[in-house]
Amino acid sequence: MIEHNTKERILQIALNLFSQYGYKATSMSDIAKELNITKTALYRHYDSKQAIFDCIVQRMEQMDHERVVQYKMPEGKYPQMAKEYKNIPIEKIISYSEALFKHWTEEDFSCKFRKILELEHYHNPQINALYQKYLGQGPINYMTELFTEMLKIDQNLSQDARQVALEFYGPIFLLIQLYDGANDKENTYHLLREHIIRFGKQQGFLEK
Repeated sequence: MIEHNTKERILQIALNLFSQYGYKATSMSDIAKELNITKTALYRHYDSKQAIFDCIVQRMEQMDHERVVQYKMPEGKYPQMAKEYKNIPIEKIISYSEALFKHWTEEDFSCKFRKILELEHYHNPQINALYQKYLGQGPINYMTELFTEMLKIDQNLSQDARQVALEFYGPIFLLIQLYDGANDKENTYHLLREHIIRFGKQQGFLEK
């Protein structure tokens, strides 16, 4: 238990430093100093800064899976997910979207992780790959595949699925970026809800 608590404390301190100063600018010495322990003691728990960061990423993966399970969202192959999404009430879509939005903007661990990605993705290829996976191309690619199958169900093949994905995700991405500096943060949730309802009606994917 003591070992687990120490590793968790190191993880949290490293996350704080990475999100404030960037991954590259933070050294193992900085982490040890903040923890008030020696570098030797730190290395007994994590053999490198990369190992600490890998554990942060693993935690993010775990949190993502837990959220999908909690909200009972569709998983598996895209054709089956598309059928399931067609039958999900819009309020459930909104609730899950709000949970994702809160995850990136308010929840301590994931919000700090986002700030690491935003600080580092311009000059760190590894972190840029994670930035794209979580906030950029990853969501767009996922939604493109999903909307491709949903458009097939509706026999609406005249629409470009990638464009539909951009139309859905673009405003959400923008609201995440605007949230940190927003004076009325609750209004961003209102805008998020209105966007999803409007999009669902326009596309005919969701029934209110």
